[in-house]
Amino acid sequence: MTVQPKPTSLDETSKAIIEQLQVDGRRSYADIGKAVGLSEAAVRQRVQKLTDAGVMQIVAVTDPMQLGFHRQAMIGIRVAGDTRLVADQLEQIPSVDYLVLTAGSFDIIIEVVCESDSHLIELLNNQIRLLPGVASTETFVFLELRKQLYNWGTR
Repeated sequence: MTVQPKPTSLDETSKAIIEQLQVDGRRSYADIGKAVGLSEAAVRQRVQKLTDAGVMQIVAVTDPMQLGFHRQAMIGIRVAGDTRLVADQLEQIPSVDYLVLTAGSFDIIIEVVCESDSHLIELLNNQIRLLPGVASTETFVFLELRKQLYNWGTR
């Protein structure tokens, strides 16, 4: 039996700090402190606690198109057998940047970032569909990214 971790409760100040970092992850602790009413040291301490607890991480988000990855897609995967075993193998594929086990028509949904359509075809035919347990796939090619937000954590 898997035990779900207890959700972390954030106070309004911690939420405000996170919101400041979501706007600009390089914003100084002094500037954040001015915006939320804390000292630079207090902000540094709170950010450290939030990152140590795994509540947030500060990362650079890139635009795949500008880096030469011109094809993104979601792939729905139906599995015969243990979905976790297939997920373990999919996690090892560098082109897979998002993976969830789901309930519904697909057992697993992954997002992939590829250099081209031929890269996507190679990935599907020579890697994903050959994995033991993969029964079928359905690919949803991205034509245009219209919205992608990371601010849901402070609602």
